[in-house]
Amino acid sequence: MSLGSRLGIGFMRAIAPLPLPLVRGFGAFLGRILHVVAVPRRRVVDTNLAVCFPEKSQAERRAIAKETFVYVAQSWLDRGWLWHAPEKTVASRLRIVGAASEISEIAHGEEPMILFAPHFYGLDAAATALTMHTARPSATIYTTQRDPMIDAWIREGRTRFGDVAALNRVDGIKPVLQGLRKGGLLYLLPDMDFGRDQTIFVPFYGVQAATVPSLSRFARLGKAKVVPVVSKLTRDGYEIEILPTWRNFPTDDVEADTALMNERLQGYIDTMPAQYYWVHRRFKTRPEGEPPIY
Repeated sequence: MSLGSRLGIGFMRAIAPLPLPLVRGFGAFLGRILHVVAVPRRRVVDTNLAVCFPEKSQAERRAIAKETFVYVAQSWLDRGWLWHAPEKTVASRLRIVGAASEISEIAHGEEPMILFAPHFYGLDAAATALTMHTARPSATIYTTQRDPMIDAWIREGRTRFGDVAALNRVDGIKPVLQGLRKGGLLYLLPDMDFGRDQTIFVPFYGVQAATVPSLSRFARLGKAKVVPVVSKLTRDGYEIEILPTWRNFPTDDVEADTALMNERLQGYIDTMPAQYYWVHRRFKTRPEGEPPIY
């Protein structure tokens, strides 16, 4: 447990009571600095945007990149109040909108449901909002952090409200399916590249991208419906949009299902490109024989 981790968590606790405009203003300042000094990560963002948006001008992509670093910093600082501010404060800054029947079913239903939550910067805010509004058991899958103190802090934050189980990726599929078959919710973020052994190649913005096929597989094995959740950072907090249940999903074709997931995700990203997690090396793993992108 490092002194840096203690100080970092202490800082997040300290800023939790501050007015949101102050926290967001500091986040904007920090994000602009990060865009300048975090050169390796900026190159990842620039490469991702060039690959996915070749039709945009270099100036347009640069503007998106600058904005995405601001969202990175703001959403990270927001975890201070998400995980430490009074419940009333947290609730006042999170707004759930969208499909009324799905919102009601998340709160009160009994059927297995997977919430497809792509990597927008508001993903933790969306998870918090949904667990505040349901008594249903829910689960999320996460990757263990190297620092045990940071790992515990993140786990506690993500399980703060509701009946939430934070499952480790190494735990495998069994606890995931057990939760679904009991009528639980699964908050799933499968739009990532976890290496050749855990992914399949399907198009993402026209480029073959290693993608985790878990959405299709979990939905089929858990007999669960899939409901997309799109989180948006706003001036007043976050807007969490619940979209209609995907019809005729999953099918028996995991590859086709995963390609469809990426195709629909592109539509969500196109509405707010700066809020997607471009800091991730989305095209890290390449098909055999293809040159590296980064």
